[in-house]
Amino acid sequence: MAGGLTGPGFYPQPNEYTCGPFALKHALLALGRMVDVKDLTTSAKTHWWSGTNEIQLARAARAVECDLVLERRTDPEDARKILTKHLKEQTPVLLCVDEWSHWITVVRAEDKRFVVVDSLDEPLLSVRTWPQLRNWWRYKDTDHSKDDPPSLYDLMAVAPRFKASVKADFSVERVKFLRRPENRRLARHWNEYLEDLLEICRAPSHRIAEALSMGEFLRRHQELLVTRVVYWHGDVSRDDVNRILRDLRFVSETYGLVIPASMSRRATADLAILVSLWACADRGVDGMFGSPGSDARAVQKPRKRRKRIR
Repeated sequence: MAGGLTGPGFYPQPNEYTCGPFALKHALLALGRMVDVKDLTTSAKTHWWSGTNEIQLARAARAVECDLVLERRTDPEDARKILTKHLKEQTPVLLCVDEWSHWITVVRAEDKRFVVVDSLDEPLLSVRTWPQLRNWWRYKDTDHSKDDPPSLYDLMAVAPRFKASVKADFSVERVKFLRRPENRRLARHWNEYLEDLLEICRAPSHRIAEALSMGEFLRRHQELLVTRVVYWHGDVSRDDVNRILRDLRFVSETYGLVIPASMSRRATADLAILVSLWACADRGVDGMFGSPGSDARAVQKPRKRRKRIR
């Protein structure tokens, strides 16, 4: 794979105190930027005892060319409106929930439902109604008043200084798809798919004379890709290859990536190599053309030119 330097995609935090860096990581992923959560933790100076406060998160955000824009509301309807405004502009938002003890990321508003990424949840992506999110988000400021404490709703919008050429569209339906047990692997390895697709595809632009969505590109070339990879590998099935191509299409369309028609030949070659590498990594392959490191072993006789599988 071309990428692989930034770690997995949507996976749970490994401890109780790194929710802040994970929330920022997920916001950046929605903006099409992949950052290692370890780097964010270092920049924020997250501490095992106290976690990460908003000042530390702002410092980590600046290190990756973003600003955190703080908004505070005391009225829940005003809070919903300002949250929805940022999300409609495709600006991800960090919320501190559970009485200011845990950071989450909100990436979309859709019909008074909100797509949330919570690094303590499994699966991480979920859909919350407004009452669910409101009650989770609300903080009673007992420092201000013990008898009748005001309700506070604080949010931090993640505003990129860089031009975010691609942004994720995590619709409710897409999140439901990712939450299926059979798609957990796709969610966990999201970064790998995206990194490789950014090498093959382009952000949509009026300067591209003929832009093909991944769906249209695969309509034209998927059968060729599947049959050749299955033929040359020998032990990988059509369903296996179709699943990888389906996942690549899902990630590509989440970010609105396209393939210029003029680059179709290169994209076909790239995808053929990419899927072949996956097949070899998943199923193994014998040495060929005198390559060192393979042991002779008894295997079922392969059909014409198909590579024998470990």
